[in-house]
Amino acid sequence: MHAVVLVIHVVAGSLGLLVGPAAMLVAKRPGRHPVLGRTYQVLTGLLCLSSFGLVAYRPSLWWLGVIGAATWASALAGWWVRRAAFRGWLVWHINLMCSSYLSFVTAFLVVNLGLTSLVAWILPTVVGAPLIARATVRSLRPRVVEPSSAQASAR
Repeated sequence: MHAVVLVIHVVAGSLGLLVGPAAMLVAKRPGRHPVLGRTYQVLTGLLCLSSFGLVAYRPSLWWLGVIGAATWASALAGWWVRRAAFRGWLVWHINLMCSSYLSFVTAFLVVNLGLTSLVAWILPTVVGAPLIARATVRSLRPRVVEPSSAQASAR
């Protein structure tokens, strides 16, 4: 059973690493973005729940459960703010969803590359935080809609 939980954890983490950037890079409109976002939520949930399973097998990994819960909480909060659609929701959505993704990247560096040093734990945040800030600033810029050629010729 431990092997099954570990496989679920690894597969969810690996797919989350791929689906996260796909959701970040597609156009934010009905279609691909919401589908990728829901897929990311499911993968994050599986990652979190499997982390609890791994902790049950090895209680000394208690911190893995805490990180899993915090990751999923961030992703769920990012999903919720979008649904609530209150003023300024987009800034919260970007920050919460992207921050949850930083956990995936950190885990990848720590586990798969054997980088157990403090650098592996901090590097994703050092690199990711400015990228998240950039995305946030870009989301706050007013959208300029260029007139189409038909509208321009009608003038």
